[in-house]
Amino acid sequence: MITFLGGIALLVLAYFTYGFYIEKNFQIDEKRRTPAEALKDGYDFVPMPKWKNGMIELLNIAGTGPIFGPIMGALYGPAAYLWIILGCIFAGAVHDYMIGMISLRNNGAYLPELASRYLGKSMKHVINIFSMLLLILVATVFVVTPANLIYSILPDGTVSVAVIIGLIFVYYLISTVLPIDKALGKVYPIFCVILMISTIAVGFRLLTGGFEMPNLTVATFKNLHPTGLAIFPALFFTVSCGAISGFHATQAPMVSRTCTNEREGRFTFYGMMITEGVIAMIWAAAAMSLFDGKTLSEIIAAGTASAVVNQVMVMLLGSVVGTFAIVGVVVLPLSSGLSAFRSLRTILADYLHIKQDTLPKIFAVTIPLYVVSFVLTTVDFNLLWRYFNWANQVTAVIGLLVATRYLVLKQRNYWVSLVPAIFMLYAVVMYILSEPLGLGLGLTPISYGLGFLLTAGLIYLFWHSGQKQLRRLSPESFLLNDQRPIQFYKTLDADL
Repeated sequence: MITFLGGIALLVLAYFTYGFYIEKNFQIDEKRRTPAEALKDGYDFVPMPKWKNGMIELLNIAGTGPIFGPIMGALYGPAAYLWIILGCIFAGAVHDYMIGMISLRNNGAYLPELASRYLGKSMKHVINIFSMLLLILVATVFVVTPANLIYSILPDGTVSVAVIIGLIFVYYLISTVLPIDKALGKVYPIFCVILMISTIAVGFRLLTGGFEMPNLTVATFKNLHPTGLAIFPALFFTVSCGAISGFHATQAPMVSRTCTNEREGRFTFYGMMITEGVIAMIWAAAAMSLFDGKTLSEIIAAGTASAVVNQVMVMLLGSVVGTFAIVGVVVLPLSSGLSAFRSLRTILADYLHIKQDTLPKIFAVTIPLYVVSFVLTTVDFNLLWRYFNWANQVTAVIGLLVATRYLVLKQRNYWVSLVPAIFMLYAVVMYILSEPLGLGLGLTPISYGLGFLLTAGLIYLFWHSGQKQLRRLSPESFLLNDQRPIQFYKTLDADL
């Protein structure tokens, strides 16, 4: 229990300390007009209040990641706590804040456009592919998981999973084409209240129910996975949402288009990632406290992590209240799935230069995406989850490198994003080298050494290209460009 409570306390404290430093390092400008005000269009660029932006951001980024990931991460024991705490504070929240604020400084541009601007134009095509791959996987995962959760609480034979999936697609299709303040602004605050009530209820029962909550000690700081799966790099892909997730880089720009002041950034981006970390801590603690590693592994293997969610809710809250609380979990993937489709439509439309100003144009981009996603729902969920996790963390590395390049050009402390970028890049490289989905070399001294060399080489190329960029464009020009009048925003050239 000490590790659980201490970890949550550290997460909250980090918001007021390290989060404040990250904000100061970015150098916000409260007088600077935001895209929501300068480019207001009544559809995507719509000024909304800070509290509503925070709720939308939380539901956008949460999904089932901070629940399913920690549940499966609990198989490694209390080591999962450490990754959630440190990853969230020093990697995930920094990543979310930087991408959200850089997007806000660049017309609410999405990650492919930001990568093109700060990493080079050739990167735009690569990042577009990765972003769209990630989003279609995320969207599909967040169709399948709420369908399974809803099916688990319905009486047997009431309705099939396929019918539930179809209804979710209908909901997504309607919501995707509505203005953001109607599709998200009206519904998400209600979803957020349901989420917080169910999460607090689970946490409260863990603390008051007499459950034995494992602590992180020298004895428990070891690999407790029942099948011996190595902590590195597996844990850092299993627990992504709740620690660091590239999916968030596809969502923060959506909210950057509705913020009305740069001072909102720490609450909306850094703060909501900290909140997600707290949710992840609660579910990791629930999985560790209620099940031993073998039992937890068997439940997951027999279905998906949704089966664990169902059992946790019933065991902690009873069948009636627990069933209601599952609704609080269902809203997570529903909201993130909707946001994923909305972001995917925007990125694809921008890439193909299809202006989204009429319903036929919106449907022309949206419907093919839904068809592809529907086909993917027939693929084994565990396989989808593994591909999602890999694409997710690759995108996180890209987001951190964009943040690093931005800070270098602004002559600010870039180590805050470069250090987690290097660590996650090494994890991504090792995953490709060791996993059967990649080269299948396994975790051997050779693969670790090769991974180190490849990571070092990639970081050198990144740094070398950055120095060339600095020689072409002086840091002073970037500082001056931040003071440009608002008409420059319309060229998507706020910083360059």
